[in-house]
Amino acid sequence: MNPQNKKIVWSLIQKKGDFLKGKLKPHPHHPIGRNPYAHICSLINDKFNCSYKDVPDDSVDKLKRFILEIQE
Repeated sequence: MNPQNKKIVWSLIQKKGDFLKGKLKPHPHHPIGRNPYAHICSLINDKFNCSYKDVPDDSVDKLKRFILEIQE
């Protein structure tokens, strides 16, 4: 992924993470609370089988839609 797309995608991850802050269900492995940004990156990794940084440029639009569709 080119640097410009990385910045755009990371900005979307931050906005969605800010939205999810305090809304994720508690989990026993996270006694002090869950990290919404890491949660989004984990979902991306599960869906695309790679880090958001490694998603090819031709799949960036799919990645953006996926991030915007993430709910609580």
